[in-house]
Amino acid sequence: MTAITRRDLLRLSTCGTFGASMSRWMPAFAAEAATAPTRRKSVILLWMTGGPPQTDTFDMKPGHENGGQFKAIDSSVSGIQVCEHLPQLAKLMEHCVPIRSMSTKEGDHTRGTYLMRTGNLPTGPIHYPTMGSLLSKELGSESADLPNFVAVAPYTQFSPSAYGPGFLGPKYAPLVVGDGNRVGPGAARMNYDQSLSVKNLESAPGINEYRADARLALLGDLEADFASQRPGLVADSHREAYLAAVRMMRSESVKAFHLDSEPDKLRDAYGRNQFGQACLLARRLVERGVPFVEVSLNGVSNNQTFAWDTHQQNFMAVKGLLGVLDPAWATLVKDLKDRGLLDSTLIVWMGEFGRTPKINPQVGRDHFPAAWTTVLCGGGIKGGQVVGKTSADGMKVDDRPVSVSDLFATLCHAVGVDPMKQNLSNVGRPIRLADPMAKPITEIL
Repeated sequence: MTAITRRDLLRLSTCGTFGASMSRWMPAFAAEAATAPTRRKSVILLWMTGGPPQTDTFDMKPGHENGGQFKAIDSSVSGIQVCEHLPQLAKLMEHCVPIRSMSTKEGDHTRGTYLMRTGNLPTGPIHYPTMGSLLSKELGSESADLPNFVAVAPYTQFSPSAYGPGFLGPKYAPLVVGDGNRVGPGAARMNYDQSLSVKNLESAPGINEYRADARLALLGDLEADFASQRPGLVADSHREAYLAAVRMMRSESVKAFHLDSEPDKLRDAYGRNQFGQACLLARRLVERGVPFVEVSLNGVSNNQTFAWDTHQQNFMAVKGLLGVLDPAWATLVKDLKDRGLLDSTLIVWMGEFGRTPKINPQVGRDHFPAAWTTVLCGGGIKGGQVVGKTSADGMKVDDRPVSVSDLFATLCHAVGVDPMKQNLSNVGRPIRLADPMAKPITEIL
């Protein structure tokens, strides 16, 4: 890997590589690029921490005792029904594909989270990268002003290793915005504008650009000397991280994090909560070319359960969660469409597993990986259809079972990435993006 020298840092700064001279033409360029046929694909992952119940969202069982308290409503597509608490999204089902036949064997949060996010089980010495690292590596650019992978408020406690770049190395780690590990009623009431900002973007008081450049040049010399004696991934990644941070600080694109520039009406439509505003941030990042953004819904105000882990009082908790999810997700779809970005942006909605169709004595639903739902919509997907079918009681897949490997292969095809491409793992073994035996869901591509 090429070392970043003192001369490189000075040249990049003085020649405007950091974006300081782009303010006049960048907005017009961005608007044109958004609708360009050659625009690269982006992915927005809506991660539902804890596992959302399929029978209370996209695989309703009306008339069966397992169906629960919620009613099914018709959507914009004949024959597709969703939960009554998803009224806005129901009007946009022509853009969506519920996959109702997901099936795994992992009903534990740690293993299920790792499997769904990396496509592999946490076994052996191989450190598998999370989905965002894998796809942003293929879709992103090393010279981009903004990070290629941004994760908003991830809750990492279930499975910390499922959120990192694994054997791809720190270069492909996400920029984490917001603290998703703060859970409970207090976290739900946090200042979301402050939590969704990036810290330390401004220079320290009294430090102008000339002094900052001098400090960066000195840092470049020190790091080059260190790397010459201790070459390797760690040293290279450290230098690249600093260069990327400075490039972002001095770029016009960093304004993506300034949500107060958006109209109040649009911000209200997304929802004045962390998840809603995070979805708005995701649109602003995708608009500026970020290829992978992850937004987590880890809980809402006044819910007594943790996120979607509704072992008790399921219906009360899920109603509150859907009340936050529905306007945010629906507005994201409409906002992307209005800006000509929906065809190039794939939205993925999922958690680590589903929840039991049978309601437990605590009026809750427990972990259930045997038959559950994920949803795809937007770029690369032929919306307005359903994949798979579960039995009348929701306990098993009756038609078109979909594995995690099948899902990963489908995502790769949808964004124009070869799922058979290989990366070299930390043990020297080449690993494909998706299992060679995977069967992509070709009917929705």
